Amino acid sequence: MSTILAKLPTGMRAELKEPLGAVYTDADALLADAGEPLVAVGDIVTYHLLEAGRRPDVAVVDGKTKRERVEREVLGAIEAFDDRIDVANPQSTITDDLLEALASALEAPGSTVVVVDGEEDLASLPAVVGAPDDASVVYGQPDEGMVLVPVEEESRVRCRELIEGMQSDYDRIAAILS
Repeated sequence: MSTILAKLPTGMRAELKEPLGAVYTDADALLADAGEPLVAVGDIVTYHLLEAGRRPDVAVVDGKTKRERVEREVLGAIEAFDDRIDVANPQSTITDDLLEALASALEAPGSTVVVVDGEEDLASLPAVVGAPDDASVVYGQPDEGMVLVPVEEESRVRCRELIEGMQSDYDRIAAILS
């Protein structure tokens, strides 16, 4: 049974609408600027990166975009990965299962897709906190494009502050990601 370690309060939703990095509409341009390893959060982002010829090292997907089921060809993209981890993560939360899957996927030698039963929208925050220096986290910005977040001290601090601003057990989150 997964434990919720962070829950997004309604008052923070607007704060999370601001992109954490540059917004791209072209996957090739994004990939030219991306570091390694590459972490993708979201079905559509993962699909576009695969279509551009780059399999993310880690992808976190939930089979939905804007709360609607994704098309079959997008769903099929999860078959492109070496390993698969299934987790439960309710809407507007970060669970220990999601964090453990992220940590495991970041350490795995091949590519891993984390398939979320629930919602993966907040996964980009712990992905930035847990990914190594010079990695990149890419997530979708609805109706705008893909956001590229270079993993460095500044972006880690920002994501940590956002998680700490939620109803969260940040110490436990940090322990799982370290």
